Amino acid sequence: MTVMSYLGAIGAAQREAMEADPRVVIIGEDVEANVYGTTGGGKSRSDKGDFLQMFGANRIRNTPISEEVIVGAAAGAAMTGLRPIVDLSYSSFLYMAMDQFVNQVAKNRYMFGGQASMPVVFRSAMFYGLNTGAHHSDRPYPMFMNVPGLKIVVPSSPYDAKGLLRTAVDSDDPVLTFEACMLWGTKGEVPEEEYRIPFGEARTVREGSDVTVVAISSAVPESVAAAEALAEEGISVEVIDPRTLVPFDTDAVIRSVQRTGRLVVADPAHRTCSAAAEISAIVAEEAFGSLRAPIVRVTTPDTQIPFSPALEKQLYPNRNSIADAVRRVTGTEGAGAPGTTEALDELSTQAPR
Repeated sequence: MTVMSYLGAIGAAQREAMEADPRVVIIGEDVEANVYGTTGGGKSRSDKGDFLQMFGANRIRNTPISEEVIVGAAAGAAMTGLRPIVDLSYSSFLYMAMDQFVNQVAKNRYMFGGQASMPVVFRSAMFYGLNTGAHHSDRPYPMFMNVPGLKIVVPSSPYDAKGLLRTAVDSDDPVLTFEACMLWGTKGEVPEEEYRIPFGEARTVREGSDVTVVAISSAVPESVAAAEALAEEGISVEVIDPRTLVPFDTDAVIRSVQRTGRLVVADPAHRTCSAAAEISAIVAEEAFGSLRAPIVRVTTPDTQIPFSPALEKQLYPNRNSIADAVRRVTGTEGAGAPGTTEALDELSTQAPR
């Protein structure tokens, strides 16, 4: 094992994939300037070696500043034999290529009767929480969950970031991987040898018996912090990280809820039609009889993301709002320290009327 950052783990996965298979290429805006072809416009430097020098200009290619062109070109390249890894930078920029994603990438294998595969990975970074304003702070993975044919990956740790990306590159289906930039600098132990994490297998980050918390992306470490604080109050919280939203590990969540009888879902995306909403519906349909309390979602309110740091940081699920949601479903509201939850955090945990 070696200690590696989240971003470094992504770079290591890309390097391994390119060394293992000459069909793997990296394309995107300014990737020739980036070590490991990582998102960030050349800002992510290391002493591990320059990808352009390692693999050459035929396999590391800059593209025009046009997401529609990038996604369309990657789809064509994948259908004709390459296995592209596409760096799309900000996740908010995916909207500009929606026609290519929805009508070409997601549908072509079906439309051509399986005669063409679509082995392409689209990486994008969610820059929320960094005061980048409304145009750059979206968490759009729920929109793409609604599109049949796309696999959706949301790694929350360096270990998962590397293993899931290796699986994504091997897949013959299109994969969208959403990286929370606030996790880029986090570090953890990662095997030095190659490994892969199967899609559709959730990770139990922390075991517990009183409440199940299903947490997505940056909500995972916040949920763990909440669970540790709640343990001092005598509340045992199990934290589950789905790791992939499509396919989703329904069995792991249902088994946990059947044991704990309670569910909180922490999701940084907007509340309406969120991943949290889908997970809540699945549990309501398949484990309703096990529930001892209503399901509670801790999400971002349905509002545009402000530039103001003071306003923005109140919007997303955090350890305080997650802890308050757990207290709510266990009937221990008011047990925590007063004043720990801001007004907008409280708003995000309100049950639908």
